[in-house]
Amino acid sequence: MKICCIGAGYVGGPTMAMIAKQCPDIPVHVVDLNQARIDAWNSDVLPIYEPGLDEVVNEARGRNLTFSTRVDEAIADSDMIFISVNTPTKTFGIGSGRAANLEYVEKCARQIASVSRGHKIVVEKSTLPVRTAEAVKRILFSVSTGATFDVLSNPEFLAEGTAIEDLLRPDRVLIGGESEQAISSLAGVYERWVPRNRILTTNLWSSELSKLTANAFLAQRVSSINAISALCEATGADVDEVARAIGTDSRIGPKFLKASVGFGGSCFQKDILNLVYLCEHFGLQEVAAYWEQVVTMNDYQKRRFAESIVRTLFSTVSDKRIAIWGWAFKKDTNDSRESAAIYVCRDLLRERARLHIYDPQVQKEQILADLELAMSADTGVVSQADRQLLENNVSVEKDCYATANEAHAVVVLTEWDEFKTVDYAKIYTSMLKPAFLFDGRNILDRRALPKLGFEFHAIGMS
Repeated sequence: MKICCIGAGYVGGPTMAMIAKQCPDIPVHVVDLNQARIDAWNSDVLPIYEPGLDEVVNEARGRNLTFSTRVDEAIADSDMIFISVNTPTKTFGIGSGRAANLEYVEKCARQIASVSRGHKIVVEKSTLPVRTAEAVKRILFSVSTGATFDVLSNPEFLAEGTAIEDLLRPDRVLIGGESEQAISSLAGVYERWVPRNRILTTNLWSSELSKLTANAFLAQRVSSINAISALCEATGADVDEVARAIGTDSRIGPKFLKASVGFGGSCFQKDILNLVYLCEHFGLQEVAAYWEQVVTMNDYQKRRFAESIVRTLFSTVSDKRIAIWGWAFKKDTNDSRESAAIYVCRDLLRERARLHIYDPQVQKEQILADLELAMSADTGVVSQADRQLLENNVSVEKDCYATANEAHAVVVLTEWDEFKTVDYAKIYTSMLKPAFLFDGRNILDRRALPKLGFEFHAIGMS
């Protein structure tokens, strides 16, 4: 067997690297049209930061793992082709702001159809709306080259920051399809290291919907505890204590009950909005409204946190230096897509704050690009006033100590472990007084820090 994966992003790269590591006899060829991304996969500095990823790639690369831009060659030479391209939310036309943009998936299907000969197993790895496989099949089966195809759905359930562990010891591997032989072929790859009882098989449509539903349920839990955090702040309850109390109920469990400034990442919001659009398409308005409220609550939490900072700093942050700690949407990744930090900082910028930002993995260029995109979200262009704010009021620093020098406040927006071990006495000494500290991830010692002199504020605590 030979495997090809179209798309060298956060899913395709790590997943194929793990398959190549665990199956040294199977050639795995990852292709992407982005030459810079492929060059990075072939270098010592990978385009993705994931703990343990370097070791996995280094073991297999040059043996049975290849990264290149030779898309047609890889497709023609493979028996099994994974589609792992981006499916962003549409920003135009029908379904704008909700539906998934399937442009890249369709282009992949057409390219596979045009160059394939013999029999191919095509595997949907991208997160897709229900019944996308039907469209893929129609494109593939319309060719007159004599090629034949089986289409499978094999959604990923990776959590960024723990992707390698998730790939190595998955809760489950889900394979949906119509051909038992094709399902068995793909299951046989995973069985090299995943116990058979963790490999679940369904029909195509159940598999496609399961991915959207899993992310919707997880995001729902985050928004639920964040909604309670607002009530905790109003009543004097402690959201961490509430979460611990309800998490001990075996029917609820403790996972995804950590209050925070809000969820981010490439999946949760995109997949929920896709689910909302599907429900609307099928006339299920009440179901659509239910799931849309999860996103509404998340947006409210980010806005509420930024407003709380302004209100606490004597109702103005204009010309005040604010230290921002963390830009990635969660720790142990350099992915900043839909990070809460982007929107909190956008709102603070528009209040004329001077932001000094530090993240251990996200590069300056990405931070500035994220902010520029957020500033242009309403109209599609960055206004002259916002452009001046981006140029004059944003600095990216080399470490958290540099951000805090003469700052009015420190704002923690990503739960990086290093923020727990900072010399806070040194930080306090370097700041203007009163020195405010806002913990948007509830990771810091709320009892020790006030004793150093900080005016400490956390999510869900009065």
